[in-house]
Amino acid sequence: MLAQVFSGAIYGIDAYPVEVEVDFSEAREINFITVGLPDAAVRESKDRVGSAVSNSGFGIPHGRITINLAPADMKKEGPSFDLPIALGLLAAGRQIPPAAFDQYLITGELALNGCVRPVRGVLPLALLAKKRNLKGVIVPAENAAEASVVEQIRVYPVRSLNQAAQFLAGETQIDPVKTDFKELFECSRQYEIDFSDVKGQQHVKRALEVSVAGGHNLLMIGPPGMGKSLLAKTIPSVIPPMTMKEALETTKIHSIAGKLDANNYLVAQRPFRSPHHTISFPALVGGGTVPSPGEVSLAHNGVLFLDELPEFRRDALESLRQPLENREVTISRSNSSMTFPAGFMLVTAMNPCPCGYSTDPRRECRCTPGQIQKYMAKISGPLLDRIDLHIEVPALSYNELISRKSSEPSSAVSLRVAKVREIQQQRFALETIHCNAEMNPRHVKNYCKVDEEGHRILKMAITDLGMSARAFDRILKVSRTIGDLDHSRQIKSHHVSEAIQYRTLDRNLWY
Repeated sequence: MLAQVFSGAIYGIDAYPVEVEVDFSEAREINFITVGLPDAAVRESKDRVGSAVSNSGFGIPHGRITINLAPADMKKEGPSFDLPIALGLLAAGRQIPPAAFDQYLITGELALNGCVRPVRGVLPLALLAKKRNLKGVIVPAENAAEASVVEQIRVYPVRSLNQAAQFLAGETQIDPVKTDFKELFECSRQYEIDFSDVKGQQHVKRALEVSVAGGHNLLMIGPPGMGKSLLAKTIPSVIPPMTMKEALETTKIHSIAGKLDANNYLVAQRPFRSPHHTISFPALVGGGTVPSPGEVSLAHNGVLFLDELPEFRRDALESLRQPLENREVTISRSNSSMTFPAGFMLVTAMNPCPCGYSTDPRRECRCTPGQIQKYMAKISGPLLDRIDLHIEVPALSYNELISRKSSEPSSAVSLRVAKVREIQQQRFALETIHCNAEMNPRHVKNYCKVDEEGHRILKMAITDLGMSARAFDRILKVSRTIGDLDHSRQIKSHHVSEAIQYRTLDRNLWY
């Protein structure tokens, strides 16, 4: 007898349908055959399924059992086909009726005792079920909350093979899981670190506000222990809240990477990823034998923070150039390629020299000019070209450290940033870009009109301060954002002056 069970598999960040076909024919001995390009984990499912079926009180019929995972030209990976294979086997052996199988998408790993274990990528599978107008999804209980974020699809949690079989046979009822999105998003707006928690550094906070408002990448330079990491951690709290579309897209990536659990099933806060400087190339941008998302994709719609920037491997840093330019990363293999979203804001931090104290008035620097030059040269020009703001983070005075004066909270800054983002959305309504940082030379020419005094200041910056030619467009983009914060249609001289102050590494005096 032939039984068909509907399931799915992950390719990139999306799911595609997989039809699990189980055919049984009589023979003297039990013989499992799995076809459809299964990997080792799928081939081993016959042993897990066999034990789970026996220990759940069902019998395995003697005969030839053929399991086909269609489409046959797509590689199937992981243990998520255990539950649909086991249910298909029971239906093929006429131990449960197969009538309801075509109404549900089923996924789950089986333990030897018949318990259902959680799997990765349940959210994309739930989206696939909704797209195909199925009645619902049958998923492991630990994954039910994750799947329930998809509206208009019923999510039925199961804890054992027995429970799933009885539900499909109509012998028991399972209440579908529901999620209160309003409460979930309300809780997500509370961040552990607020702008008001950072003492002093008012000009750095202003630079962070400009950076977030225009989507500009940022580099902070200063002695160790001056709050660069703390400042970076406050950035997600001033970015406008996630929309449902952004939350689903980000959650899909984290689901595939296995970063979700029953208590953290929807990424409703802006991600903040801070990998260690020893991270490898594949871990940063994604990769592996089976390509999986890297840190640049896990930071999608959020912040990627690289502390101690010059200490990162050169190949890892250079790999950032494609995602910074295209907001996505493509991983190619001999027989396929996968594209993962990577629309993040890059925030970096570094010391001004190898010892860290060349700009600290209270500590003596032990580095030679050659050592400082070599240290700075670890950051390539093409990468630096994609960072719009370079801001110095100075040492705090004693009075600033003991001050109890409260500074502006993140909520106030976030309101200003949201208004500027609305201005940019209106400006680029007919364009393919969304913020000032993404402007190309044509956009700069059309939208960055500078007054006469501003041109004079720009000329002085290029000729007298020795700024590079690549800094010119960056200054104009940042000036446009500062003008938006000032609700000014034209870029004025004081907007340009402030933008020039954010180009520390382009000044000859730095070296």
